[in-house]
Amino acid sequence: MSEVALATAPLTAPPVIRALLAKLAISYTEVAEHTGLNPARKIQAVLLEDAVGALMVLFPQSQLLDLNRLAELTGRRLTAVSPDRVARMLGKHDLSLLPGLPPLTSSPCLYEGSLLNEPSLLVHSGQAGLLLEISSDAFKTMLTKASAAQFGEPLSNIRPNLDRPNDDREEITQAMQAFTARRIQQRLEATIEIPPLADTAQKIIKLRVDPNATIDDITGVVETDPALAAQVVSWAASPYYASPGKIRSVEDAIVRVLGFDLVINLALGLALGKTLSLPKDHPHQATPYWHQSIYTAAVIEGLTRAMPRAQRPEAGLTYLAGLLHNFGYLLLAHVFPPHFSLICRHLEVNPHLCHSYVEQHLLGISREQIGAWLMRYWDMPDELCTALRFQHDPTYDGQYAEYPNLVCLAVRLLRSRGIGSGPDEAIPDELLERLGLSRDKAEDVVAKVLDAEVLLRELASQFS
Repeated sequence: MSEVALATAPLTAPPVIRALLAKLAISYTEVAEHTGLNPARKIQAVLLEDAVGALMVLFPQSQLLDLNRLAELTGRRLTAVSPDRVARMLGKHDLSLLPGLPPLTSSPCLYEGSLLNEPSLLVHSGQAGLLLEISSDAFKTMLTKASAAQFGEPLSNIRPNLDRPNDDREEITQAMQAFTARRIQQRLEATIEIPPLADTAQKIIKLRVDPNATIDDITGVVETDPALAAQVVSWAASPYYASPGKIRSVEDAIVRVLGFDLVINLALGLALGKTLSLPKDHPHQATPYWHQSIYTAAVIEGLTRAMPRAQRPEAGLTYLAGLLHNFGYLLLAHVFPPHFSLICRHLEVNPHLCHSYVEQHLLGISREQIGAWLMRYWDMPDELCTALRFQHDPTYDGQYAEYPNLVCLAVRLLRSRGIGSGPDEAIPDELLERLGLSRDKAEDVVAKVLDAEVLLRELASQFS
C-alpha cells in the first residue's frame, strides 16, 4: 500500500467494479479521495461522441483535454456525451461516476501517453469519494485495445493571471487582436463593442456615490423604468423576505422590506443584467446564470451579516458583488461568440478544472479579467472591480479584500453543495479567519439559504 492509501476506507468499490477487476486479475487498493493527491496520478475519464460513435478518453488531471488537438489527431469533431445519457448508462451498474476502466464499456478508448509515466494510478471507482490505486503495469494490461496519443496540455504550461491586474488591459487587447486578426494597435474600447449603459443604470450609479441621496431619489429613478419597478416590488413581496402585508409600491419595498442600500444595489444589478443578453450556448450541467448569481448574492448577504460588526463591509455592495460575480461570462459570450462555444465544449470535457485554465488556454484571458475591466470602464466602485477580479484567489489580502474573499467563500460553499461548475475546492482556514467567520457559521449560512432554494429560484426567474 502506498503513502496515499488509507488504512481503512469507509467506502467500498461498487460490486460491478470489484467483479470486473477480479475477472481481469487486477489488484487494487481503495483510497479515499482527498486534497493533496498528485493530480498526475489521477485519471480523468470522459465519454465523447460524434456521428461515428462514442469514444472513451483518459488523461491525467494534471492536464487539460484540448479538443482542437484531439480533432487533428482523430479527424473527428468530438464533444461530451450529455450528462443525462452518461447517468443512464452508469445507473444500469449502480455507479455515480464514470470509472476510467476501458473494459467497462464497449466504446473504443484513447489515452494520453504520458499517463503511464507514473508508477501507480488513481482511478474513480464509480462511487463518489473513493478512488482505486492500481499499478501502471497492471493498468496497462487493460489498454491492449486502446490507442495512445499526445493530446493533453500540461497545466504547468497554462498560467491564468490571478494576481497581475495591471496587465489586464494589455492581455485583453492581445486576445482581441488574435481574435479579430487585426495587427494595428487600437484602443480597447473601440475594439470591444460594449452596449451603452441604460439611462436607468447611469442614474443609479450617480445616486450610489451621492451621500445626500434619499429614498425619494431612488424611488423616482426606479419608477421611471416600469419593468425594473415591477421587479423590485415583486422581489420585496417574495416569501423569501417574509414581508408583512402587501407591497404596493417601490417606496413600500424600500421602506418596509429591503432598505435603501439593498434596493440601490439590487436595482443596479438588474439594470446591468439587461445590458448583455444570456448566451444561447452553455456547458452541460451548468447552473443557470442568474440562479448562480442569486444564490451567491444570498449567501454573501448572510455571510456579511454573520461577520463581526467592526469588520463588516458595505452590505449592499457585497450583495451586488454576488449578483455580478460571473458577469465576465456574459462578456466573453458577447465579445468572442465563436470561441465561446469552444469554451463551453472544453468545460464539459474538463470538469476537474476551474474555468480560468480553459479560458487562458483558448483565449489568453479569463472572464474575471474582462469582467473587472468592464466594471472599471463603467466607473463602478473599486470594491466591485476588486471582487470580480480576485474572486478565485483565496489568499488575496490586498485593498478591499473582504469583497473578493466573500465571493470566493460563497462560491466554494455553494460548489460543495452541487451548485455552480468546476471542481469542489477546499476552503482554507486563513480565508475564514480574514472574514472573522468560523467554518460552522459559514456552513450554517449556506444551509439556511438553500433551505429557501425554491423561493430563490422564483426570484432568479425574474432575471431570466
